[in-house]
Amino acid sequence: MRVLGVDFGGRHIGLATGESEFGIVSAKPNLDASGTLALDAKALVEIAAAENADAIVIGLALDSGEETKMSRVCRMLGDEIVKLDRRVEYVDESLTSGESEQAMQDAGLKASERRRKVDGEAACRILERFFDQER
Repeated sequence: MRVLGVDFGGRHIGLATGESEFGIVSAKPNLDASGTLALDAKALVEIAAAENADAIVIGLALDSGEETKMSRVCRMLGDEIVKLDRRVEYVDESLTSGESEQAMQDAGLKASERRRKVDGEAACRILERFFDQER
């Protein structure tokens, strides 16, 4: 199954695509958040269609397993996507941005490069967690 991973944020939306059969993921360029969930959902559905993705996997920011304000916003985004007839899955995204930042720092990327890439790398980790759950 081909999927689009989403690390949703107020300013930027990190994106990644992946193949569950092989467990391969790759970061895509960030999408600027529009400030309107319906518009962001439409843009994500269009990207998913262009990438031939069967589903959209949205990361949920959980606090000790509990829903947060941002995770509720992400579920609302998911509801908007479902209205556009696209399958949505959710996965706990806790600490993905921090893990991504550390991995890029360990790889020697400059701070400016890390800032530009962190959302997409977090979306990759979201997909990796999703694939792990599916196995």
